[in-house]
Amino acid sequence: MEKIKINVSKPYEVLVENGLFSRTGEIIFGLKKGGKVMIVTDINVGKLYANKLKNQLNSIGFSAQIFTTNGGEQSKSTTEFAKLLETLAENEFTRTDTVVALGGGIVGDLSGFVSACYLRGIDYVQIPTSLLAMVDSSVGGKTAVNLTAGKNLAGAFYQPICVLVDPELLSTLPKKEYSCGMAEVIKYGAVFSNSLFKILENGERAVLEKVIADCIKHKKSVVEIDEFDNGCRQKLNFGHTIGHAIEKLTDYKLTHGQAVALGMLLITDRAVKKGYCTEEAQSRLNKVIKNNGLLLEQNFDINSLLKYTFNDKKRKGDFITVVIVKEIGESITEKMSIEKWQEFWKD
Repeated sequence: MEKIKINVSKPYEVLVENGLFSRTGEIIFGLKKGGKVMIVTDINVGKLYANKLKNQLNSIGFSAQIFTTNGGEQSKSTTEFAKLLETLAENEFTRTDTVVALGGGIVGDLSGFVSACYLRGIDYVQIPTSLLAMVDSSVGGKTAVNLTAGKNLAGAFYQPICVLVDPELLSTLPKKEYSCGMAEVIKYGAVFSNSLFKILENGERAVLEKVIADCIKHKKSVVEIDEFDNGCRQKLNFGHTIGHAIEKLTDYKLTHGQAVALGMLLITDRAVKKGYCTEEAQSRLNKVIKNNGLLLEQNFDINSLLKYTFNDKKRKGDFITVVIVKEIGESITEKMSIEKWQEFWKD
């Protein structure tokens, strides 16, 4: 088992091991010693794993219940947020009780934000079941729901008490969702690590557990320095500003991973044309994205995309922080005025 300690305001461990799910109950019991548990999941994941987890928890001394969303971005809404809060209140959850997020990034974001707000904060555990959630969204304490104006505009920084990562859960993940997660893995390689990127170029699936752990360690390295996303942690947003705009523009018909992959391609293309990035880095990025089934048509009206980026949560006043890869494994952030950001997209 790989144990990765995240040393932030509320420290916790990320445990990574094949087969870990079968011991989830005992691990959580070691942290909580009983009480009520609300397992938050979606329809697809719930059918596979929710009752197994509920039985584990009940057999060891918890009183576990299941809250199921329909899945998809529509589940990451203020409506679903309020519904889950009301469910916790109706079942008389107290500050000694626990929420468990069993699912992908959407379930994790919703569960974490509800946990941050209910009774001004109760404990929650992340059990990611998608590759995207395992390598990225389950770690670091970012929680949020979407507003009509844009993605992740209502949220809180709120750390879990533990993250349990079992790569074997990916065996039931649809191919499309696996590719979605690979976009975040590619991001880590492009931004932080040429050696990780080379593994992706070689297509070595056999080392998946190591790849997941490496991504988490890269995230640990910036989260511990910049827990509240005011500095180096913003490098994790590579491809996301444009990616979130693509999601909004397409009414979330593309997956988050597909949108982020397109965002990485578009921002890198502009970076090459503006002299920030090498053509070799662009070529390597394009090839890996293509090999993972994420190279899609890029026929977007740039002015429409830019309009949505103005509502991006990374905007501060009249400035937006832009993440640019110069070489694979070497990246920078640049604070651009709205005017310079618009100029960046002009030939």
